[in-house]
Amino acid sequence: MTATSAHPGRGASPRTARAINDRLALRLLQEEGPLTAGQLKELTGMSRPSVADLVERLQDSGLIEVVGEAGAARRGPNARVYGIVADRAYVAGLDVRIESIGVEIADLLGRTVARAERPVAAGTDPERIVEDGIALLTGTARTAGAAALHTVVFGAPGLIDPGTGRLSPSGALPAWHADFVDEVRRRLGVPVLLENEANLAAVAEQRVAAAGPDGDTFVLLWIGSGVGAGVMLDGRLRRGVSGGAGEVGFLPISPDGALPSAEDCDKGYHGLVGSRGVCALARAHGLSPGSGADAESAASAVRAAVEGGADAFLTELAERIAVGAAAICAVLDPGRVVLAGEVGEAGGDVLAERVGAAFARLSPLRTSFHVTAVKGGPILRGAVITAMDAAQQDVFATAP
Repeated sequence: MTATSAHPGRGASPRTARAINDRLALRLLQEEGPLTAGQLKELTGMSRPSVADLVERLQDSGLIEVVGEAGAARRGPNARVYGIVADRAYVAGLDVRIESIGVEIADLLGRTVARAERPVAAGTDPERIVEDGIALLTGTARTAGAAALHTVVFGAPGLIDPGTGRLSPSGALPAWHADFVDEVRRRLGVPVLLENEANLAAVAEQRVAAAGPDGDTFVLLWIGSGVGAGVMLDGRLRRGVSGGAGEVGFLPISPDGALPSAEDCDKGYHGLVGSRGVCALARAHGLSPGSGADAESAASAVRAAVEGGADAFLTELAERIAVGAAAICAVLDPGRVVLAGEVGEAGGDVLAERVGAAFARLSPLRTSFHVTAVKGGPILRGAVITAMDAAQQDVFATAP
């Protein structure tokens, strides 16, 4: 990254000029990692005395610290390496499913310091689930040495109303999801944000893939218990007017021509490629996903198919996925589709290549298909990134 300019307009007061330069330096340290004073001078275009004053101010404010020394032959102030004080604030990300609650605690730079998960048994009292979830969150934070959290971000399936920041009512989701979020807000008294799970996975994917040429525009297709999409266009996550951008489970696509309803997407794309549909397809091809029909059972069947070369099953699954992808791309034309979720990740490059081939038979649009680059908990990672961004914006606003 190269800063465009560190020089405010002529009308800016010295105090305003210092604030602008301080925030620029913090942004560089956030995006580039630890830097020497010489590197800050080069990236900002500031004079050496100005950089020295800036470093002293940010150290005095507790925002940056010396984290090492550069390998310069001549030792001196410029050889010191400065970095953001990562333990100044801690954040939490939560992945709230129907059957489990996952928590990740991270420092101000988004580095994971603790993770934990608790299953949610069917039929458990909703109040008990909420209490156990809060205990999991606060207990994991204490274990990590983060007794006080700055920001908490929840990832959950379903529609998130952009106006209220709350889950929209849905008969497919348990009521305790909304109660859990509300209770954390009430008890912790810190900023609590709620985001759709596929959107958070797309945020995580965007950060990982941003170094490449295609990192800013893509659709992440989440295939797990259900199906959803995170839409990232020109580096911006698109949620839609009602928060429903990416609710592709409701696409009117089914093997028998049935249609979904506003309350139930089982007869739409969800029923075709969600875990129940994948498990049923696996059994029809002589594979054994076990007695369950959850995301892990579906993923297990797909992994076994990839390892065992079950071509007919993989081809039919790829064709099902490609039909929905063709509908999405006919409207958005992102040029890049990322397969994520338990099923998407289990299929890996083998499934992605087959989906790409099936898509090419359906659509003239130039579209590449890839497996997600974020392994092991992309929803949690996206939640932590979102929380980290919010915390940094607040903490860095205190720069002198």
